[in-house]
Amino acid sequence: MQISTEFLQLLRKTGLIIEFLSALFSVIYFYKVKKAPVLKYFTILLWYVFLNDLLGLYIREKISDYNAIIYNIYYGINFVYLFILYRQNIKGRKSKSIVILFLSIYVFVYIINGFFENYLIQFQSIPYIIAAFFLIITIIIYFIETLNSDRILHIKKRLLFWISVGLLLYYMGNLPFRIVRNYYTELSSSTAMILVNFSLTIVMNVCFIIGFIVSNKKLE
Repeated sequence: MQISTEFLQLLRKTGLIIEFLSALFSVIYFYKVKKAPVLKYFTILLWYVFLNDLLGLYIREKISDYNAIIYNIYYGINFVYLFILYRQNIKGRKSKSIVILFLSIYVFVYIINGFFENYLIQFQSIPYIIAAFFLIITIIIYFIETLNSDRILHIKKRLLFWISVGLLLYYMGNLPFRIVRNYYTELSSSTAMILVNFSLTIVMNVCFIIGFIVSNKKLE
């Protein structure tokens, strides 16, 4: 599959615009989540994601081919926050324990992996794969619990529902791409995988934007 570099650059910049809009909408509708214990920090995460990707693009185009360090730091912050977010919003005691276990394993692997891969120039693929897999399971647990509770009555009015849809679509689509990332230069379909990755970023943030617009502030 042959796709021009110009098109991929356009798609990436479109993704940045959508990330900016997602962060902007999170500020506009912040009043809906300002009393939510953990969800209110999602706004900070979205701005961090946007600025981090903007910096990553600048480094890659203007300074160096190596921008792995800023993404390795970002993934650590991102996954830790998301596990804490779901731990806060999942009600079942056993389910909460599972999420804490996932978080603990991820943090352990993240630290240990630093002894085998250079954080400065190598993307931490193993911690990412483990965390993404655990996060998918966590989101599924959240959905199952929601389906079996009164929360299902207003599920489309809950911001966390839309956040979960966006995250689930992104990581289920992105995980295979990330698994073969270290070998993509040898694969004829690598361009297609990069295209899917950028497209999933757009889809995920569109879900976030919809969530901010339609959600009810009493149903975080």
